[in-house]
Amino acid sequence: MAKYLISFPSAAMVVPEGEWEAVGRDSHAVIDEAKAAGVYVFGGGIDESVPPVLVAADGSVASGGYPWAPPLDGGFTVLELPSREEAVAWAARIAKACRCDQELRVFGFDPQS
Repeated sequence: MAKYLISFPSAAMVVPEGEWEAVGRDSHAVIDEAKAAGVYVFGGGIDESVPPVLVAADGSVASGGYPWAPPLDGGFTVLELPSREEAVAWAARIAKACRCDQELRVFGFDPQS
C-alpha cells in the first residue's frame, strides 16, 4: 500500500457565497468515509494566519520560507491506498466535495519511516 497526498492551493477553492456550509459538510463527509474505510492517515489545511519560518541546521530561525518557492497553502489529505486508481477515485470525491480540482501525488516508499 502507498500513501497518497491529495491537495489543493487556497486560490483553487472558489466557492460561491452561500455554499461554504455545504462545502464543509460535504468535505467532512468524504473524510468520515475515508476514516470508516480505514484509508485515512492525516488531513488538514495550512493555517495561513501563522507565517512560516525557515529553520537552519544550527537551529537559527528566519522569517518566511524559501524565498524562491511558491507559497505553501491550501488543504491536504493523506490516504493509504492499494492502487493509484483508488487514489484517483478518492481525489475525485474530495474534488467534488471541495468544489475544486485536487492534485494527486504519491509518497516515495521508505521502509524506515
